[in-house]
Formats: sequence, C-alpha cells, structure tokens
Amino acid sequence: MFIKLAAPALLLAALIGPATAAETLPEAIAAPGETVVLSVHAEGAQVYECKAAADGKLAWSFREPIATLLSEGKTIGRHYAGPSWELADSSVVVGKAIGNAPGATAADIAWLKLEVASRRGSGILTPVTTVQRINTHGGKLDGSCDKAGEFKSAPYSAEYVFLKKG
Repeated sequence: MFIKLAAPALLLAALIGPATAAETLPEAIAAPGETVVLSVHAEGAQVYECKAAADGKLAWSFREPIATLLSEGKTIGRHYAGPSWELADSSVVVGKAIGNAPGATAADIAWLKLEVASRRGSGILTPVTTVQRINTHGGKLDGSCDKAGEFKSAPYSAEYVFLKKG
C-alpha cells in the first residue's frame, strides 16, 4: 500500500521539481515572470586557446562551446559559438550574457543568464527570450599554456533552460 501512495508523490515531485528549482536560482540569473519553453541537458566541451594576456603572459582564453543538446536521452540539437543553440527543427537562438553566478565548485563553469540577441528559423525556440545555463559540471581549464595558438578543451555538462516572457 505504501508503494502505491509513494509513486504518485514521487511523480508529482518530479513534475514540480523544475518549477521550484527555478525559484531558487541566484538572483543574478533568475528570470521572474518568464515561463519555460524547453529544458535540455548538454554534454560537450569548453574550448580554450592559448593567447597572450594583457600583461603579455600566455594564458588560456575561452574560445567556444561545443555541446550536444539532449532531451530524454535523445539528441535534439547542438550548442556552439555565438553562443548559439540550434534544434533539429532548424530553430536557432543566439544569446548575449547578462548575468552570472558561480558554479558549485571551482572546476565548474559559471551559471549564466543570456538574453536572446537574434534568432532564425521557425520552431520550438522561436518565442524564446532568455536562456539560462544551470547545474554546470566541469568546463574550467586551469594551468599555464606554453605556445600561443594551442587549443585545449575541458569536458562539461549543464542544463539549458529556454524561457519566454509571460
């Protein structure tokens, strides 16, 4: 009997979990008044290039993300430089970072809030106005680099939440 009662409770928790998680996001990346259009899991890498910093010393500089967007274990799109998100339905949004919060550990890239700066195609992403990158794992690259022009990648995963106003 307990199992029969627990299952609906677990299902309800799974259904309302993402909505309540959005309410607990850091203020810098919260999007009050916006509703979720799509939430996906991303697996990929953050690509860095060895460049001279302002002080003339070589350092790793972020170049671009490369990731696969997954929903229910299936590939539904990709994430790449821009930053851009493109779905299999050919809808694309390009974002501009407007807020960030630290990742959970020093090895995790920041959580971000991005406003949609441009879009193309027609599909699921058409009404999207805001993108959040949350629950990041990995992606930071530490250490020195020795040769300008070298590339190195750091594996990462994250959740991308696509929102619309209203």
